[in-house]
Amino acid sequence: MRIIPDSELIINDDGSVFHLHIKPEQLSDKIIMMGDPERVNLTASFFDSIECDIHSREFHTITGTYKGKRITALSHGIGPDNIDIVITELDALVNVDFKTREVKKDFRQLTMVRVGTSGGLQPHCPIGSYVVAAKSIGFDGVLNYYDGRNNITLNDFEEAFKKHVGWNPQHCSPYVVKADEDLVSRVGHDMIKGVTISAIGFYGPQGRYVRMPLANPDLNSRIESFKFDGETITNYEMESAPLAGLSRLMGHKAMTVCTIIANRLAGESNANYKGSIEDLIKKVLERI
Repeated sequence: MRIIPDSELIINDDGSVFHLHIKPEQLSDKIIMMGDPERVNLTASFFDSIECDIHSREFHTITGTYKGKRITALSHGIGPDNIDIVITELDALVNVDFKTREVKKDFRQLTMVRVGTSGGLQPHCPIGSYVVAAKSIGFDGVLNYYDGRNNITLNDFEEAFKKHVGWNPQHCSPYVVKADEDLVSRVGHDMIKGVTISAIGFYGPQGRYVRMPLANPDLNSRIESFKFDGETITNYEMESAPLAGLSRLMGHKAMTVCTIIANRLAGESNANYKGSIEDLIKKVLERI
């Protein structure tokens, strides 16, 4: 049995995991995730009781109960690199013995639903709609660092996408992965099922031109026109692909659902989306 070195998994002096500062007993098997730490407070405002409230960097965690269900609300910050940290540490909290530093014999599965905001790329994804990332395309490259990547990705989809958009070889190689199908059906049965891009950044990597010109200015138009087996790419965000991919590799159930706050085709956005995200959080709390 492998002993995980201190340098590979750092455990704080208080018994909590390094970045999240959560102890194993403070984590529920049902987790609602979000980028904004303040959105954790919004989620927990619907809880009937609260066990713990932990802040560490951009990571904010509250575990409590909602209608008899024990749920953890957790913020992961912005970007795919944060997802790599969060999913690895959540998995360690339930599947590594922190005293012996060995992987536990009995696997414990987590159920994770990320609630986010996103920019729509298609007319059928208007501002205010909810889009489930049934499939995600990762522009981040995170999954490419792990063994078994090709066993869980949709490789025909990847190749067709790279060919259609004329993928720049200087970018990370994209990967395509499904969210957990049962979770998508349970949480998103009445929502738009989409193909979501997880970008490596918010501005240039999503085709936003503020002051610096883009290396591939026509990439978004190529993305919008892409079709594979009748599916089009519906929206942009930054975390759904690494969440779905890493969770599949580890054996967990995960998905992302976003409220659309911008229409990239029309160049419109809605900065006052609090009511929409609040309603979405309530739906996820009921269905997780």
